Amino acid sequence: MAVATVRRRRCFLLVLGTTIAIAASLFGAASGAALVGDSCKASSTSDGGGCGKGLRCTTCVPPPGTGPAACARTTPIDPKTHGTGLPFNRYSWLTTHNSFAVVGTKSPLGSAIISPPNQEDSVSEQLKNGVRGLMLDAYDFNDAVWFCHSFHGRCLPFTAYVPALSVLTEVRVFLEANPSEVVTVFLEDYAAPGSLSNAFNAAGLSKYWFPESLMPSPSKGGGGDWPLLKDMIADNHRLIVFTSKKGKQGTEGLAYEWDYVVETQYGSEGMSDGGCPKRSESRPIDSKAQSLVLLNFFTSNPSQSWACSNNSAPLISRLNACYQASGNRWPNYIAVDFYMRSNGGGAPLATDVANGRLQCGRDSITYCKPSSAPAPASASSPSPAPAASPSSPGPAPGPANSYYSTTG
Repeated sequence: MAVATVRRRRCFLLVLGTTIAIAASLFGAASGAALVGDSCKASSTSDGGGCGKGLRCTTCVPPPGTGPAACARTTPIDPKTHGTGLPFNRYSWLTTHNSFAVVGTKSPLGSAIISPPNQEDSVSEQLKNGVRGLMLDAYDFNDAVWFCHSFHGRCLPFTAYVPALSVLTEVRVFLEANPSEVVTVFLEDYAAPGSLSNAFNAAGLSKYWFPESLMPSPSKGGGGDWPLLKDMIADNHRLIVFTSKKGKQGTEGLAYEWDYVVETQYGSEGMSDGGCPKRSESRPIDSKAQSLVLLNFFTSNPSQSWACSNNSAPLISRLNACYQASGNRWPNYIAVDFYMRSNGGGAPLATDVANGRLQCGRDSITYCKPSSAPAPASASSPSPAPAASPSSPGPAPGPANSYYSTTG
């Protein structure tokens, strides 16, 4: 291996370790609570096992649930920490794949659910923990829209997790209680025309809708910046919804995802070493006609053990590989299974890294300063970062969007 490559990797590991340490201190040191990697009591759930804020006590020794327990991060640093004056495409958001498919869910129909889960807590808890992207698979089922895995292309009682209205109501309650938050929903859409818009309206979400007409699409020149985050908040345009089905823009106001987002391949096929293949429906990963980039990082068969081992350093390595492949852009959405599982900083840390790169050109958002010009990328940075200030945002990162179920 070349000496220069070895040095770059050593520098990257040093930066990664420093970033973990800083983030860990932010989430526990002030209160004297245990930090990332510290031992904790997994049986004590009332106080998080003694872990600090934004952490939980968990075990990641295979199989998960065995071996010594340690504190792991559940929550990224709020991307708005240093202001909301940048375009929306200059922020990165933790995203959950199949957000609705939660461990231990009991079907409202009374059937046993045999399709595999992808997450460990409710959508409400995910949002509370800083998740801002939700990937939901929508089917017409049982005279309503349900979020469901498919079996031979159909939603059936033993694969149906929850009525869509239930989850969408959780989103509405969160947006009502948190007037400065923006949530993105990615729909793998198998619903009939009109079904989903009816569900969103019934949940009371129409007042938060970000209009498709305001999105920078190829038909409008493409590749431009989105509105400033602060303007989206002020206008109450705080719910962005993308669909996988063409033709719903005009009738339902549902934006076709790949007009606005480029997305990496989901599932095990997207895990090739050193590569960053695109999802088949997506434009090329380096297409600048889309302003958002979605990075998928999960296997075809959901695995807590895999998430434990890969949701930290391997995930950040994938960020770097896809930065190069996507035309030097950092992801706006980082989609994972079991987002609370890791043997380090996890997906929250990866989100901090992406936000540092997008907002100020540094290795983590912990290094950014409010209302200051971005610092140049350091020599030890994992890869070069765009240098741009809030007043001159520079090139926008590419569209990112995709969370579709790997089970159908």
